[in-house]
Amino acid sequence: MTYIATKVIIVTEKIILKRVAEVIEQAGGSGYTVIASGGKGSRGIRTTGSAAVVDDFSNIKIEVVTMDRDAAERIATNVAEKFFQDYSGITYLETVEILRPHKF
Repeated sequence: MTYIATKVIIVTEKIILKRVAEVIEQAGGSGYTVIASGGKGSRGIRTTGSAAVVDDFSNIKIEVVTMDRDAAERIATNVAEKFFQDYSGITYLETVEILRPHKF
């Protein structure tokens, strides 16, 4: 049996990871996953791995899954409002199916 949950995806600069994590936890997120990220957007091309001159300026993708849709929206809104004027980033939500709801 699967259960409906909401996943928040945040793509931003690694240098603000700790601060974003604090916002996630304050808004109700119980955990998150961080993945190296690269691509092209309004601020140019970002690469992953050894091509980055300074690792802190590389991009990451943070994924947060929660059973609480309101918490997901708070996370996305708070991160965007707090950081995306000064740092590159996007955030979006997806509806996902999970197997173990007690983990979220």
